[in-house]
Amino acid sequence: MSKIISYYDQFDEWGRLDREPIEFQVNWHYIKKYLPKIGHVLDNGAGPGKYSMRLAKEGYRVTLTDLTPRLVEIAKNKAEELGLEAQFEGLYSVNARELKMLDAEQFDASLMLGPMYHLQEEKDRIKAVQELYRVTKQNGFVFVAFMPRIRHILTSLLSPENWKPNNNMDTIVQFSQSGCFNHADEGRFTGAYYFNIEDINPFMEAQGFENIQLIGSNVGTILNGDSWNYWKDQGERELQKVIDLIIEKGTDPYILGISSHLLYIGRKK
Repeated sequence: MSKIISYYDQFDEWGRLDREPIEFQVNWHYIKKYLPKIGHVLDNGAGPGKYSMRLAKEGYRVTLTDLTPRLVEIAKNKAEELGLEAQFEGLYSVNARELKMLDAEQFDASLMLGPMYHLQEEKDRIKAVQELYRVTKQNGFVFVAFMPRIRHILTSLLSPENWKPNNNMDTIVQFSQSGCFNHADEGRFTGAYYFNIEDINPFMEAQGFENIQLIGSNVGTILNGDSWNYWKDQGERELQKVIDLIIEKGTDPYILGISSHLLYIGRKK
């Protein structure tokens, strides 16, 4: 956990979502679709609170949690800056596997859009999801982010020197079997776990959730900078059509593997 905290102490997570706005737009479209009209929402592993601020603006009461104290402090400052402090029930620096300060069935809906990337041990992944189950009300919706293994295999094949130690086939094959990836280059993304897409629904179902939908948060990552520049040059209306198409195709199960992140939507049984 200390390595994760050290990484996010230096990384601009708020800026990442500004630099990759499609992911936020796709996720928010589907989160909003399933959220109750009003209620108390948990943003667990919220980072600096990009989703929390949107939830607060929409009138939801929000509780924010994140492992990294610096990110929680940024979220507090953002809430003050945006005049949203009154919408927050609490902002806590806490491990997603142990939400001890939160009561059972406290939330009408819960987000967990980060912790599953970092938990390389299955027992830790189970514990985090069990905690999410505990604090969410009966029939409440949950939104959980995953990273697909096949996408990282393809990315490693495309740019092997950028994804050391996945710059040789033995290591790539090993990764394809384990799902665990640890950067050889110092200061890069923390040790991570990537799911096989076909394992996500059974994993969540085993922890007590009814599977609703699995979304490709950003199938648009297949487009390179030149591609995006082309569509931007066509004007705002054409660019919006591209974004609308990406949102629509986010539900297509045949292309989930090209998305950099996936959004699982489930309901507590």
